[in-house]
Amino acid sequence: MSDAPEKKVMKKTPRTEMPTQAPMLRIQNYLEVALGYTEADAKAEADRCIQCKKPMCRQGCPVEIDIKGFIGQLQKGDLPGAYKVLRDYNSLPAVCGRVCPQETQCEGSCILGKNPDKTGGPVCIGRLERYVADTFAARLAQGDSACLQITGEAACRMERPELKVACIGGGPSSLTVAGYLAALGIKVTVFEALHEVGGVLVYGIPEFRLPKEIVRREVEAMKALGVEFKTNWVGGKAILVNELFDQGYKAVFLGVGAGLPQFMNVPGENNIGVFSANEYLTRVNLGRAYDFPNHDTPIFKADNVAVIGGGNVAMDAARTALRLGAKNVYIVYRRTKDEMPARHEELEHAIEEGVQLKCLCGPLEFVGDENKRLKSIRLQKMCLGEPDASGRCRPVAMEGQTDELEVGLAVIAVGTRPNPILLEATPGLKLTKRGYIEADPETGETSIHGVFAGGDIVTGAATVISAMGAGRKAAKEIARRVLGTDL
Repeated sequence: MSDAPEKKVMKKTPRTEMPTQAPMLRIQNYLEVALGYTEADAKAEADRCIQCKKPMCRQGCPVEIDIKGFIGQLQKGDLPGAYKVLRDYNSLPAVCGRVCPQETQCEGSCILGKNPDKTGGPVCIGRLERYVADTFAARLAQGDSACLQITGEAACRMERPELKVACIGGGPSSLTVAGYLAALGIKVTVFEALHEVGGVLVYGIPEFRLPKEIVRREVEAMKALGVEFKTNWVGGKAILVNELFDQGYKAVFLGVGAGLPQFMNVPGENNIGVFSANEYLTRVNLGRAYDFPNHDTPIFKADNVAVIGGGNVAMDAARTALRLGAKNVYIVYRRTKDEMPARHEELEHAIEEGVQLKCLCGPLEFVGDENKRLKSIRLQKMCLGEPDASGRCRPVAMEGQTDELEVGLAVIAVGTRPNPILLEATPGLKLTKRGYIEADPETGETSIHGVFAGGDIVTGAATVISAMGAGRKAAKEIARRVLGTDL
């Protein structure tokens, strides 16, 4: 009889659906839409993984999580073991399990997704990551000995207080750098411009997609590793890069994001009732305007709302407007639904909740009344032409064909650009033609020796996990430099 392990065979087993709040219930609250897997759900989904010899899913992950390893631990029923594998690669597993575009990354590379008619589709890796992170945290809070042992092991690392690294910006890329280096005993200080740490995780992504308590929990775990967080410190104003080196920091990481709003240069953008998505979502999320008057941040409301754009930020703004009482919310997009860059799940949820799509049109003018208050948007009708540089069909204006959309609030969600404050205050920092920081793609080092950068300030607006991937690359190089050895 052979002792060789039994080889798993691909068979069609449907993906385990994620339980969610009912659409008409969830638009009346700001609670998380996805309710999370039960233990039985997680076991059923983990068992779908065939434990490939060459797991392509890992290659699809920007932070190179040992996905096969953590799911393998789940298959054995070892939740603490699964969490340990995750935390070896990812400082924010509960966050990534909620907001990463897994369908185009790890799950997009899963071998079970190559022939879904026969296999049922790729393993729900993101949902399993969320389950592991959330369940571990719950058991840790209850005093589970196996979970306590893992956190205790992390706390027993060798501390090297003479080695200091600074991160300017408290978003996903900086948090990844901080978590990686702190685990090696390196002292990390994170300088955040706002009053809460998390960057886009706290000011951009709504509570119903990513509860702020989840972000705070991940930050507290880093504090336990010795990371120091200084809020209300604006890079380029309250602190300068050269000052940090003067204070004994061995390296500086710039993870300030690209949070300056992008407008469209369309007539009427200055009318009352026209907002950038940055301002709208920041007031609602970071300022807790969704809970007014318990939090003293009033928000502009209207019965009819238009959101310009087709990405995740546009979906977040549209779904937020619904929860704030709008009767009609429209997504105005110049291509078709099929070309929208938003995650499929977020688009589906938006449509389920009642968001209406107005495709193949774009704003010609934001029309105001005699008091300069927005009353409608004049729209240019479009059709699809030849593919552009992005590979998507270029929208072409249909001359003379326009439409009028009556709205009292418009949110422009067509992208962002870099904030120049820190960039202009850092002599010798080389920028790209688009105004982003130029950084080595392998190490993240900038034109200034010892200064690294990653995330949206390098690439332009991208995903949380891609920012984390850049942070991990930079952290590896910083660790190699300050420790004087390859890891």
